[in-house]
Amino acid sequence: MSQRQGPMWSSHFAFLMASIGTAVGLANIWRFPYTTGTNGGGAFVLIYILAALVIAMPVLMAELMVGRRGRNSPPEAIATVAKESGASLWWRHMGNLGVLGAILVLSFYAIVGGWTLAYVLKLASGSMQGMDPGAISMVFDQLQSAPGLMLFWHLLFLLVVIGISSLGLAGGVERVVKLVMPLLFIMLLLLVGYAAWIGDFAQAVRFLFTPDFSKVTTNMVLEAVGQAFFSISVGLTNLMVYGAYMQRQTSIPRSSVVIVGADTLVALLAGLAIFPIIFAFGLNPSEGPGLVFVSLPVAFAQMPAGALLGSLFFVLLFFAALTSAICMLEVPTSWLMQKTKWSRRKACLVAGGVAWGLGVLSALSFNLLGDVHPLGFIPLFADKTFFSLFDYFTSNIAMPLGGIFVVLFVSWALKSRFTAEELGFTQHSLWFRLWLWTSRLIAPGALLLVFISKLSPTFHL
Repeated sequence: MSQRQGPMWSSHFAFLMASIGTAVGLANIWRFPYTTGTNGGGAFVLIYILAALVIAMPVLMAELMVGRRGRNSPPEAIATVAKESGASLWWRHMGNLGVLGAILVLSFYAIVGGWTLAYVLKLASGSMQGMDPGAISMVFDQLQSAPGLMLFWHLLFLLVVIGISSLGLAGGVERVVKLVMPLLFIMLLLLVGYAAWIGDFAQAVRFLFTPDFSKVTTNMVLEAVGQAFFSISVGLTNLMVYGAYMQRQTSIPRSSVVIVGADTLVALLAGLAIFPIIFAFGLNPSEGPGLVFVSLPVAFAQMPAGALLGSLFFVLLFFAALTSAICMLEVPTSWLMQKTKWSRRKACLVAGGVAWGLGVLSALSFNLLGDVHPLGFIPLFADKTFFSLFDYFTSNIAMPLGGIFVVLFVSWALKSRFTAEELGFTQHSLWFRLWLWTSRLIAPGALLLVFISKLSPTFHL
């Protein structure tokens, strides 16, 4: 077992805030409401919660234990624990996939993060107050069609992330997450309270928590499994790098329950903050990605104190994007520091610079490069711009494949006595056997179905 000489989390609270911040991202507050809306509400939510516990949590536990036992960047941590168990060192390549995937995700994630910053100012200025739906939709279209604005907000978001990360684990990452994550929960609760006061809260509760099992289809189940998995941000070894900074006395199972629980709670609170407003103003809950950047601003433009509440909502969205992006940058940064012996600042700048360069292609996909389809000669990718191609590769290929490889590696390739030791279980305990067989069969099987369904839109069971 490797002993880390580098930085460690100063406290269990710091680790939890950072890990919850990684899990709580745009997938919770932006993607969860519209995915729930397009999949019928309560039945989707129930399956989502079960999938988070049964499928996403074993992957989360596997990432944390490999990170802590290997005490290094994901590729080297995987190689260390593989060598300890006499497993093939080829497993380290799933760590390399994670490094590549983290940079790709950060490159286009920062674009949406930039949108949140732009909308904070737009709402706070009151310029959208009283606008009709057509004008508000045009605001979003104008933002996307302006290359200069897209590149400015993308760069600004990335500079904030790089600046925080370059200050180090204690001086930058910890300090920010310990401040931002409690604020995020407070703001979210305030928005839920306001939505309950001004919106149709009863209908929102019925929509979210009354399952209509007639709406359950195979594809809906796979969508719920995929949403739970992507929401908790596992599969790209992001949380493996945070696991490398964990104290030995920190319980991985208990921490994982807290992280998954907090992540799920934020998603549900986001639904309770958004759907009462959607229903009260007669908007469509199945609007899709435009739900947050078009439909909600329409409601904010018509409600009392809409400018204040709208800007508060987008600050919340920015915080969620920021804490996830910090962890994404940590993956390539830790790898570069280990490989090159560079300082943290230099590694952050180089990794962030690569993400920025790739992000330029994605940002211009909405305007100047809108007709460029880099893999147009492949039917599956014929209509995909740089933005949609990067999104598709990471969300539909790298993340589910990474999750499958991680749980198979930990549950089959590693010796059970090592995994039991990291989890704090005995090898013959019920909890360890439950985790082991969930990781060996259920989680990889479900993720394989998600992977196939995402790769082939015509796939049906």
